[in-house]
Amino acid sequence: MASITLNINNANHKIDVDPQMPLLWAIRDFVGLKGTKYGCGIAQCGACTVLLDGNPIRSCSFPVSGATGKKISTIEGLSENIDHPVQQAWIELQVPQCGYCQSGQILAATALLKKTPQPTDDQIDAAMQGNLCRCGTYPRIKSAIHRAAEILKTQKA
Repeated sequence: MASITLNINNANHKIDVDPQMPLLWAIRDFVGLKGTKYGCGIAQCGACTVLLDGNPIRSCSFPVSGATGKKISTIEGLSENIDHPVQQAWIELQVPQCGYCQSGQILAATALLKKTPQPTDDQIDAAMQGNLCRCGTYPRIKSAIHRAAEILKTQKA
């Protein structure tokens, strides 16, 4: 056990855990943020995606010790009122079906749009390929990413 301080959604959380424990369990079981989901447990589906210093990572296979001193963003930290452009686009285009993978999808899309504000379909496919959706909402996800890009462009104008 080790005392570890995590900065999650701009708040510090001091927890006593095994440093090799996956970050996902620290977020869900020790900090109590349940928006990040457990999917496959082997970093293949992306349901557990969080942002670490703005980059998407698979929290189910990332050791909690690797997150110290870095900024972790979960779906709960994206906005207080579900008004982030990606969330707005997701709602507007009714992207989720079962919704289980959507927090990971939204965070991966957010990271993509931060680095590539006007992505092409190929860039979206490349960035989102590690996030699986068992319901097959991929066409709506792609449309929502384009819509979020429009919203972001309008906000910057």
